[in-house]
Amino acid sequence: MKLKNFLIVVSDINRSLDFYRELFGLQMVVDLDGNMILTDGLVLQDASIWQRFTDRPVQQKSNSCELYFEHADIDEFIARLEAYYPEVEYVNRKMTHSWGQTVVRFFDYDGNLIEVGTPV
Repeated sequence: MKLKNFLIVVSDINRSLDFYRELFGLQMVVDLDGNMILTDGLVLQDASIWQRFTDRPVQQKSNSCELYFEHADIDEFIARLEAYYPEVEYVNRKMTHSWGQTVVRFFDYDGNLIEVGTPV
């Protein structure tokens, strides 16, 4: 068995596609009518489909998981983030951990937590 994809729930799938394409370079592989598979295994699922399949409401900002990306030039990434999405809600602005890794954490439009850090 292997992990194939990971899915996040979004309220506006096209807006989310633009967000992940502009910031992370992810591209759409296939659009399955409300389930959009992107490169690197990320799946965007429309919130109405999630609610229909699970019979549960979406809980934004659950803070129970995060998407993690690495970028060698964290300052370049932060500049791009602020240029494209100045309204982004930060959890942690740029900070350096005791082990030397520099990271930034923020939410996407739907409260999915994202961390971008320098390679470990």
